Amino acid sequence: MTGLRDSGVNPKLAVILVGEDPASVLYSRSIEKSCGAAGVEFVLFAMPEKSSEDDVIALLQRLNTDDSIHGIMIELPLPPAMNKQKVLQAVSPLKDVDGVHPVNRGYILSNGEGLFPTTPQSCIEIMVRNGIEINGKHAVLVGRGETVGKPLIFMMLNQNATVTVCHTRTRDLPGHTRLADILISAVGKAGIITADMIKPGAVVIDAGINSVPGGGICGDVDFVNVEKVAGVISPVPGGVGSITTSLILKNVIKAIALQQNENKGGK
Repeated sequence: MTGLRDSGVNPKLAVILVGEDPASVLYSRSIEKSCGAAGVEFVLFAMPEKSSEDDVIALLQRLNTDDSIHGIMIELPLPPAMNKQKVLQAVSPLKDVDGVHPVNRGYILSNGEGLFPTTPQSCIEIMVRNGIEINGKHAVLVGRGETVGKPLIFMMLNQNATVTVCHTRTRDLPGHTRLADILISAVGKAGIITADMIKPGAVVIDAGINSVPGGGICGDVDFVNVEKVAGVISPVPGGVGSITTSLILKNVIKAIALQQNENKGGK
């Protein structure tokens, strides 16, 4: 961050929170804490649940044109009455640090330079940081959701993995998962991945988040029993989710570079 400040740039992240979803509130606080530690200015725009779609889009348009704002993140879920796609498409692709804009999704498909969603990035990053080879491996993804599963398909392909995708209509799920060198689950259903579904020695990445009665969270994987079979396994909490906030900050820095390149090109 020091180098950016020396060049006159003070990194700044704007987070929009509509309503008071408990998980979103906690995530916003976590991002604020990480920003403070990294020297990135953080500003939270907390809007009432009853805010209109037009109110949110008007705020986004203002932030898009504010040169002091380098990254914009919209906390999800939005209120049910809002058109989520319409709101997400209103974010400038150059400031879209959570990788939700269709332009950035397109860059994932083409392996281009864009801003990509942090949870799928975290699934890959946690393997890279631990020296786990992805190139040429058979990766089985369980879950095809918009937030994690779908972007992760192409991000894993860009890492030269052979990818199989399983979902609610998949027949014989265990038959597929037992073939995986790398198994990644992002379903949001506690305990869906059990020990008998794992090839011995496989890498298991748990990207699921589920509430636990009485408080706390757990993943999709039966951790205690799967750990006995897997070669490597990521826990929940403390695994994929633990590095998503750092990747948000990394995307802020990348966004600054993209914005500077855009400005140079426009002159």
